[in-house]
Formats: sequence, C-alpha cells, structure tokens
Amino acid sequence: MFNRPHWRAAIGQALQRSRIVALIGPRQVGKTTLAREWVAPDSANYFDLEDPVSLTRLTEPQTALAPLTGLVVLDEIQRAPELFPLLRVLADRPGLPARFLLLGSASPALLQQSSESLAGRIEFIEVSGFDLSEVGAQQTDVLWGRGGFPLAYLAETDENSRVWRKQFIQSFVERDLRQLGFDIPAAAMYRFWAMLAHYHGQIWNAAEPARSLGIAEATVRRYLDLLTGTFLVRQLPPWHENIGKRQVKAPKVYVRDSGLLHTLLGIGPDPGLLAHPKCGASWEGFVLETVLHQLQPDAAYFWATHGGAELDLLLFKNNRRFGVEIKRADAPRLTPSMRHALADLHLERLYVVYPGNKAYPLAETVQVLPLTQLQGQLVID
Repeated sequence: MFNRPHWRAAIGQALQRSRIVALIGPRQVGKTTLAREWVAPDSANYFDLEDPVSLTRLTEPQTALAPLTGLVVLDEIQRAPELFPLLRVLADRPGLPARFLLLGSASPALLQQSSESLAGRIEFIEVSGFDLSEVGAQQTDVLWGRGGFPLAYLAETDENSRVWRKQFIQSFVERDLRQLGFDIPAAAMYRFWAMLAHYHGQIWNAAEPARSLGIAEATVRRYLDLLTGTFLVRQLPPWHENIGKRQVKAPKVYVRDSGLLHTLLGIGPDPGLLAHPKCGASWEGFVLETVLHQLQPDAAYFWATHGGAELDLLLFKNNRRFGVEIKRADAPRLTPSMRHALADLHLERLYVVYPGNKAYPLAETVQVLPLTQLQGQLVID
C-alpha cells in the first residue's frame, strides 16, 4: 500500500470538525483505499454503492443506516443522491451517534443535493492522484509522463501504464457519464476530450471546437463543464481588475492529469514527450497542478492582457498575492512580462518554476525555484 500521510491527516482533522466528510475526486485516485483505512470493507458500516450486496442492504436506507454508530462509509455516493436528505436527518441527531464519510467522483456542483440538503454539515476534501511530494523528486519524469493515477504510475512498464490510461478514458466515456445521469454518446465525448487536449494550456474559445465537431457552442460548453465537474479538466479563471489595460476574460483549460493528456495526444514515453510540440504545455499543466496541490491557495487565476503581458498563476492566500511563472528553460531570466505582473498586480513575490536543480534570485522579489524544491522553498503562509 502506498503511504499517503497527507490525506490521512486531512481526513482525520475533517472528521473531528464535521459531521459529514466527503472525499471527492476522479475515479481511481485512491479514495476507497483511504476510506478502508478508517472502516474495513467487510464492516457493517461500509457501503459500496457499486456492490449489489450494499445496494440490497440500502433497499430501506432508514432501516439500514439509523442503527449504525461510529463512522459510516458510503462509497460512490453519486449513484444515490437521494440519500442526502436522510443523511441530513441522521447527522442532526442528538449526541451525534454516527459520522459519515462519503466518497464520490463528481463535484458538489454536479451533486446539487449535497450542497442543498447538507449545507453547514458537510466538509469536502478533493483527493487527487500521486503528487511529487509523495513519490519523491527523483521520480519527477516518471510522474510527469505517466500521470498521478496510482495504477498508471505504479504499472510495471510504460506500455502497461499507457494501456491502463487508455482503458480509463474509454470506461469514463462509455460508463461513468451514464452513471452520473448524462446521456452523451461515447464517441462524441471522446472526440471532444481529444480535441480539448490540443487546447491544453490555451485560452478557451468554444466557437472553434463547436465548428470542428459540428455541434452547438452550448453543447461544447456543457461537455467542458462535465469534464471539469468530474475533476478531469481544470478551467483556470482569468483575473481582471480595473488597471487601465484590456485584459483576457476567458478561462484557460488544462487536462488535469498529465498521463491522460499524453494518452489523448498519442504521446509515448521519452523521447516522444520531449520531442512533441505540446511538451511545453504539458510541463506547464504538470507544474500548475503540483503548485496548487502543495500550496492549497485560497484562490488561483491566470492573468493576461491584450498587450501581451501575462502570468501563469496568480495565487491568493491569507489576503496576500503571489505570482508563479512556469518556464521549461535551463536558466530563466527576468522578462518585461514579469515586471508588468509585479507592478500591475501588486505581487508580494513572484516565483519562477523551472526543471533545473538550483534556486537563485532574479530580482529583490523574484525567485527562481526548481520544481523539485517547491515544497521546501515556496512558502506563502
């Protein structure tokens, strides 16, 4: 079993604070493995809503859940959103005889009943795949190439990893979307997802994909929101404020897992990745996800003006502003765009993240950091 102390600690703290805790994130990132460290799968307190036996036990949910005490796990909760009103009642009982750990592969926005029925009672923890802080700096290239899904990262060979990722994509478009209640042709969603991979790291415009796929822009936006709501795509919003410059106001899109991105693009292992035109964009997305996971900012944006100034990440934490610029270069230098970002956005510090191994200053408030040293040196508390 892969050791994941960060997530165990986060779950333990959340269970002390909240009556109901929901682990959300894409399928196959290890939510079930984490939950089984708290409640054994053969326990009466464990329900897997993909298991016919568990579904039979929940035929009368009030009868099944009300007598239970301690921690109760409901895995794949998106398959039974009708349980949320009952969970509200059970969580409000005097003495709090039971707490609930819910596992789901859809965002609260797709599970509207969770936010409506359980408001003030539920705490969400978004679980992701393996992160650089978990696998170690020496495994950076493997993690970047294969992605963070445990079974893809831990595969015996690159080919086995590629096959797993391909099957994951196929299963998602053919099965998972239907289980979430979305009747979308699998071929149409796959074509859209593959096309979206070519926009990875770019500012989103629905018109071109809509024309290419022969569907309405509203349908394209719906597909994008579904992939976002199932944690497979990130829409990074733009930051704009009145600073006297015309600024970009459309989001950037990223395939969140680098391994899935490479599969959708048909990229093989090195040197295939390093020689591919999307290598730089892939690296940007990989670093972006690493930064967001390790720093847990209050809010994150990108910034760009029509004059050409831009910043890859604008982070807000504890009412302070920090910038992150991502460069796949041997020795990044201070650029006019960085100066504009520092001045226009009133950044406290700007960090330039690159794949090298030496940290050095570019200016008084600008620091170059290797990706492998983020956790120790990029501090914004």
